[in-house]
Amino acid sequence: MREALDPWTFVVASYAIGIGATAAMIAWSLLSMKRAEKRREEARKR
Repeated sequence: MREALDPWTFVVASYAIGIGATAAMIAWSLLSMKRAEKRREEARKR
């Protein structure tokens, strides 16, 4: 009898982590960009 781990659990988990991390980085970048644009507009008004 052979007891082997199912590799698909790890494959799915790694894809989930990768996609989640990519989505988090995109959200962080968008928020940073919006803040920078807001600061630029405020600096132009002065």
